[in-house]
Amino acid sequence: MPHSVSAKKRIRQNVKHRARNRAAKTAVRTQVKKLLATLEGGSPEDKQREFRAATRAVDKAVTRGILHKNAAARQKSRLTAKLKKAATPAPQA
Repeated sequence: MPHSVSAKKRIRQNVKHRARNRAAKTAVRTQVKKLLATLEGGSPEDKQREFRAATRAVDKAVTRGILHKNAAARQKSRLTAKLKKAATPAPQA
């Protein structure tokens, strides 16, 4: 248990920050899952809309310091590749 006033305050702050960060991370994951579901079956407009929403959520998480910028870039790159793959028609056999 903390003894000093500043240590007690730091614990209170950590609890708030952790809750805020977890909520933001969950929101990013939810947005990415919505995009992946839309890529499975949806109109091209829906795919673009969900892609923009997902990349915006990832960028906001970076701005708030919740995700590392390289991790966000990697995630956005993978989502872009999946979007492009879903946009191209399947080859005819």
